[in-house]
Amino acid sequence: MQTVQRNPLDRAVVAICSLVLWLTTAVIFLILTANTVLRYAIGSSLQWANELPELLFPWLVMAGVVLAAEKGAHIATVFLVEAVPPTMRRVIGVLGWLVVAGLYGTLAWATFSMLEIVHDEKSPILQVPGSVTYGCVMGGMVMLALLALQSAWRVFQSRSAPSPGAAVDPQEVHW
Repeated sequence: MQTVQRNPLDRAVVAICSLVLWLTTAVIFLILTANTVLRYAIGSSLQWANELPELLFPWLVMAGVVLAAEKGAHIATVFLVEAVPPTMRRVIGVLGWLVVAGLYGTLAWATFSMLEIVHDEKSPILQVPGSVTYGCVMGGMVMLALLALQSAWRVFQSRSAPSPGAAVDPQEVHW
C-alpha cells in the first residue's frame, strides 16, 4: 500500500477538520447522552442540551465535507471528458478546478458579507450569535477553495492528463 505524501496545506486542513470532527461528535454525543440519562433518571433535562448540538452540527458537517473533498471522495461524471484528447482533458481539468475555486471563494465572500447581519441573531438559551455558524460555513468554503486551487495547480503540473474527477497522483506531479 502506497502512502500519499501530503503538503502543508493538506496536512493543516486535515488536522483542523479532523479535530473539529472529533470534538463536535464527542460533545454532541456526551450532551445527548447526559440529557437522556437525566430525563429518565430524574424526569428533567438540561434546557440548553438541545440547543448546543444544533449549534455544533454545522461544524460537524462542514468538517466532513472538507475532509471528503481533500480525499477526493466526491461524485464525478467524467465519461464525456475522457472522450477528448489528453491535452484537452488537462485544460478542462485546470479550468474546472479554477471554476470550482472561484465558486467556493464567491460563496465564502457572500457569507462574510452576511456575518454582520446574522451576528445580531442569537440562539434562544445560550445567546450564541448566528455569525458563529455562518463563520463555520465561511471557513469551510475557504478551505474548499484552497483545495480546489491546489488541485488545479496539480493538474497543471502533472505529466499526464488525469480525469477531472480523479484525484491527482502525487507521483505524477512536478514539484
